[in-house]
Amino acid sequence: MENKLARLARNTGPLRFFLPIGIILLVMGIILLRQTPKQYEVTNGVITNIYEYEDEDGDPCYDIDFDYTVYSKQYSGTFTFSSDDLSVGDTIPVYYDPANPENISNTKHTGIISIVMIGLGALSILLSSLATIKAFRKDRELDERIAATGGSADASQLVIPSKSEQTEYYVSFDGKTLKPGYIVEDAARKVVYEAPMTKNALVGARIFTFTNHLNGLSQEHEVGHTVTTSYSNEYFSMKSWFNFNGKNIWDVLHDYGIRIDSDLLSKFPHFVYTVSLNGRYFATIETSGQYVHEEDAAQ
Repeated sequence: MENKLARLARNTGPLRFFLPIGIILLVMGIILLRQTPKQYEVTNGVITNIYEYEDEDGDPCYDIDFDYTVYSKQYSGTFTFSSDDLSVGDTIPVYYDPANPENISNTKHTGIISIVMIGLGALSILLSSLATIKAFRKDRELDERIAATGGSADASQLVIPSKSEQTEYYVSFDGKTLKPGYIVEDAARKVVYEAPMTKNALVGARIFTFTNHLNGLSQEHEVGHTVTTSYSNEYFSMKSWFNFNGKNIWDVLHDYGIRIDSDLLSKFPHFVYTVSLNGRYFATIETSGQYVHEEDAAQ
């Protein structure tokens, strides 16, 4: 069964993470801009008290109480600093609104700050929306391609052959050398496919030699380093990819008409993935433990 919730959550991950952030920045920027006077005046504030405490990260913070005078009238205020180079009796600059002297700031650039916040908020909303639209568009393109070939875009409609009609292959990682690779064996332990690394690289693409032992064909491909991103540590928003010959591996699979669906309730936490090619059943992938072959696990 296709997990449509997983597809929806995966496609909307950027929007669900960046949209709240964008809205918060936008609203705070607008509020700050409305509270920012057209022109600040400056006066000196005399420090009366200093309160030291630690923030959530354990870093020291200092609440500075001070008095300042505007139009012969005394006011009080508090600023927060991260520096401890101030003492009671020192003076600090206080920027105030001439129309409302109680409206103060420790900088005269709040207008610029508010504009930057508004810009970042709008940019977050725009980019996350574009990323979500692109994700759904790619899904729709693949659905249309599958429909054109007479396949099914819904994994629950795939005709899966019985176990006796399937051929089992085991994929294992060969990490015994400095140039590790991957091996595909059949149930009889015969190597049918392998891809050892022929050139390692800490930066940039690595070179793997892919060899099909069934037809004897061999070809080199560039494989980039794996990158994983997540939004707000949400499981459904985690995405891993690497570049294959300079192109995102998911785009490569998309171009071939390959879709991978997972039933998250199958064998949690060892998931089962259903692979379709142009809307027709192609393979089932199951994650396994330390032992690849069942008889090894039994021993």
